[in-house]
Amino acid sequence: MNKQQLAAKIWESANQMRSKIEANEYKDYILGFIFYKYLSETELQFLKKEDYTSADIKELKEEDIESVEHIKTNIGYFIAYENLFSTWLNKGKDFDVANVRDALSAFSRLISPKHKKLFDGIFDTLQTGLSKLGDSAASQTKAISDLLHLIKDIPMDGKQDYDVLGFIYEYLIEKFAANAGKKAGEFYTPNEVSVLISEIIADHLKDRKEIQIYDSTSGSGSLLINIGNSVAKHIDDKNNIKYYAQELKQNTYNLTRMNLVMRGILANNIVTRNGDTLEEDWPYFDENDPIHSYNALYVDAVVSNPPYSQKWDSSHKEADPRYARFGLAPKAKADYAFLLHDLYHIKPDGIMAIVLPHGVLFRGGEESAIRQKLIESNHIDAIIGLPKNIFFGTNISTTIIILKQKRANNDVLFIDASKGFIKDGKNNKLRASDIKKIADTIRDRVSLSKYSQLVERDTIRLNEYNLNIPRYVDSSENPEIWDIYASMFGGIPENEIDALANYLEAFPGLRETLFEKNNEVNAKLKVNDINKAITTHKSVLGFVTKFGTSFKDIGSYLKDELLTNCLTVKINREKTILSNAIFQRLENIDLIDKYEAYQLLSDKWDVIKVDLEIIQTEGFEATTIVDPNMVIKKKNGKDVEEQQGWKGRIMPFELIQETYFQKELKSIQDKENRVLEIASEYEEQLDKLAEDDKESQTVNETQDAFVNAEVIKEAKRIRAEIKKKVLIEKDSLEAILLNVDELITEEKALKAKIKVENITLHNNTKTYIENLSEEQVLNVLELKWISPVVTSFNSLPTIIINNLTNKVQVLADKYKTTYADVAIEINQAEEILKTLLDDLQGNEFDLQGLNELKALLHGEA
Repeated sequence: MNKQQLAAKIWESANQMRSKIEANEYKDYILGFIFYKYLSETELQFLKKEDYTSADIKELKEEDIESVEHIKTNIGYFIAYENLFSTWLNKGKDFDVANVRDALSAFSRLISPKHKKLFDGIFDTLQTGLSKLGDSAASQTKAISDLLHLIKDIPMDGKQDYDVLGFIYEYLIEKFAANAGKKAGEFYTPNEVSVLISEIIADHLKDRKEIQIYDSTSGSGSLLINIGNSVAKHIDDKNNIKYYAQELKQNTYNLTRMNLVMRGILANNIVTRNGDTLEEDWPYFDENDPIHSYNALYVDAVVSNPPYSQKWDSSHKEADPRYARFGLAPKAKADYAFLLHDLYHIKPDGIMAIVLPHGVLFRGGEESAIRQKLIESNHIDAIIGLPKNIFFGTNISTTIIILKQKRANNDVLFIDASKGFIKDGKNNKLRASDIKKIADTIRDRVSLSKYSQLVERDTIRLNEYNLNIPRYVDSSENPEIWDIYASMFGGIPENEIDALANYLEAFPGLRETLFEKNNEVNAKLKVNDINKAITTHKSVLGFVTKFGTSFKDIGSYLKDELLTNCLTVKINREKTILSNAIFQRLENIDLIDKYEAYQLLSDKWDVIKVDLEIIQTEGFEATTIVDPNMVIKKKNGKDVEEQQGWKGRIMPFELIQETYFQKELKSIQDKENRVLEIASEYEEQLDKLAEDDKESQTVNETQDAFVNAEVIKEAKRIRAEIKKKVLIEKDSLEAILLNVDELITEEKALKAKIKVENITLHNNTKTYIENLSEEQVLNVLELKWISPVVTSFNSLPTIIINNLTNKVQVLADKYKTTYADVAIEINQAEEILKTLLDDLQGNEFDLQGLNELKALLHGEA
């Protein structure tokens, strides 16, 4: 089971197990136990490295002071054998909720002084919430036991621990957020928004050897971790990244610490605080002496997604160095208070990104004054408008504002990214191509039509420091226009043909091939078959050839990158390498959107990435491993997990069958097709029934009647009569019953054969995968990874050509019917109606009404 499958399985079960407990609360329990499992197994790994035997581990107790101190010094805490996660599982029916209470209490006592800040109180939310898992100790014990067994399969050992564990942790946080309504904003920034901010920040920091990053409203810590992951792609040693985090709510603060610790980040690189960002400036001071130990910390990057437009106490903060330069945010809306706090803590060459509601760009009062000072001080670098409904629990429009302490330029880049998304359930979601386009536009600082605009400070001054994105970027669709001349006389307006300029400039001579001028403002279509005229045109053929030449070796390139180097490829950097190669191939090819090509790669990348992770973690032999296919089924009202066949850890059964078992597949498909034909023949037989029979029963009822014992008995009697050479009328009920009996017999036989052949094929596929040669493995991986990507790329020219064909066809059809044609049709319809009216009869008043209608049709007032 790969990490996606395991995460999905855990979420499905957890969501059912939580019953009536709020998702926002239940997340703290399951995530808390996952973290405890991590700590338990981390200790076990350390002990094994220290040559502790199983017997030694079983003897570990709190009273063994020397061992306790040795373990605490090295990993920061101590868990006795009786309190280990694995021990809880081994207790079986003897496990009790009291074991958890005792263990969590002991953990609080046995934290190393150096790690006190990191671990102190980290299980408080879990400990105080145990009573909510049931009305009695017995029900609480059962609920906890179910949870423990649900998460026991999450791997914590091996090269890939942190990735698998981290993925599942993030997956569960996202799922709980999706079910937590408005409370989701307290702890979760959607992964796509986190990745976008991370890519922007990482590009700015890519040449640094040591990096400090800070999230002032850290929530679950996901945003901070994504920053670290993106930065790590550009840095030699990920241990040179230091993380600072502050969070107001204690339960959410605990999530931050758990999340950071489980990513394998060194304890010395994690600095966190549970506190109010706006009330007390941090980082940095010592909790034991905040006044005398204060020493403002300036970091390389600050990121935050604070609560939107919340109230705050601005009293006595005029002299606060965070706000002194720019002024205080209004008491009713703390958005700029968070922004100014973050800005204060970045280094002169640092960068910050903050997610805020769109209103901060144009609201008046104190916020307008702060905006003006930020612009005049040259701090605002870019403003990104995000799609609506992208955050869980709110559908308000949001923006990401990028700021720096010092900038060489004094313009501001505005990006309207509000239209780049896909629907995902109730929410909108940024695609990989949307994220890359935004990040690239920020990096290159380019103006793109209807998407982005570099705006000089003088222009912003003229707009009175209003930063509302539509003032600078018009992303609205062009309104549909109707040409009066073409509406009256037909043809196609020249200015509407001009709208196809990007195509016609890329295909020289195509305009002359497709259109012929009627006059200086109007043209007509010269060809009957638009698609043929376009696809066979010399310039279009040249476009297709040029693309083919550029991408002719894309398959072999991908094979070298992904297959030849599958054991050594740097997975976290490879997607960037591949996308750069694709963009390079598209540099001199017009019309094809490089981000559309990137999305095609991205759509397949997740599958490739998971397979590479498994191969690099478990070895190449993982490609020939087949696992039980476990499914959840209802039995006696309970969910029971049971095996339903097999599935390849990497190799899909379907792909193996399509490649190596074509004959067997065809045999099954032929029989399944015949079963469908039999259903059609049933209908034909039913159509032969007398109308009285049809009205007496529905089709389904009739079919049911055919298969009951009495009918079968009758059919057999008829067959016996035939043997006696009794003639039966062709379309009689007896003949129909006999035909249906034969169809039923054939159908049953076919279904039995299909079942046997499917089982045989399934088992043979399992055996085949387990015995694949290395050459065969590489062949199948090429079919799974490479071929779909190459096929997608090769379709790009056809998509462009089809789009152009459709646009030309729309133009041709638009003015095909002129106003004169419409008028003639109306007149003809009026004449027909008048004729019909003459034939109508009625009383005196009816006739008066008809006469008035006739007068109107004749145009009489």
